[in-house]
Amino acid sequence: MKFLQLFGRLKSVVIGMIHVKALPGTPGNTLSVAQITEEACREAEIYRAAGVDGLIVENMHDRPYTVRVSAEVTTAMTVVCATVKRACPALPLGIQILCAANQQALAVALATGLDFIRAEGFVFSHVADEGIVNACAGDLLRYRKQIGADRVQVFADVKKKHSAHALTADVSVAETAKAAEFFLADGVVLTGTATGLEADPKELEEVGRAVKIPVLIGSGVTLENVKDYLSANALIIGSHFKKEGHWANDVDPDRVKRFMDHIGKLRQRNV
Repeated sequence: MKFLQLFGRLKSVVIGMIHVKALPGTPGNTLSVAQITEEACREAEIYRAAGVDGLIVENMHDRPYTVRVSAEVTTAMTVVCATVKRACPALPLGIQILCAANQQALAVALATGLDFIRAEGFVFSHVADEGIVNACAGDLLRYRKQIGADRVQVFADVKKKHSAHALTADVSVAETAKAAEFFLADGVVLTGTATGLEADPKELEEVGRAVKIPVLIGSGVTLENVKDYLSANALIIGSHFKKEGHWANDVDPDRVKRFMDHIGKLRQRNV
């Protein structure tokens, strides 16, 4: 199983989120690419020292997001990811480029030796705060084949946060996950309704029964509620690892260490 080969375990893998500072061309940008990269590597080192199982790099500070991601963003993310990969070569590393720049993320992953991408809009169209996001699985996986990036795993969000799903109100989250599995996703990602808000543990149970591919939790995991998500294959954690638990703040080494110490004990109990 590719997931096991990548992370070395099948359950409760912890993936630390690196929210890179606002990139060139975006409204919030104040730093050079070199400064942004240095900060990303500093956070990566904090995560590595605390013992996380993997990392993911995301351009969350690039608000407001657009469905037409420009070349300078993709190029800057390439520089950041390549440098983080050199800084932490032993850790599995992934990327997400907002909004729904899934082909660009695959290209960056191929160029920099990354292991996975997190993809929005893989199956079923939805209305996001950036506009309409259409399903991309067919085009995305053909592109992966064409560029020779088959080793890069695609973890697909289903019923994604920050989005309206009235168009598919008659399609359950389990059915959506099964569609992603049928369309060859390497894993599915469950979230709450917004960044930092917890996913529904009942949905985790429902989707876990419905599919045979890995199920990841993509928002809202904390020290206090992680016990509800131990059956997930992986936990992508950003907000909880930040100072005061807010996504826009810097990574807090103490919060990361406390969490990893705690989940280490929970894992031992569940062996």
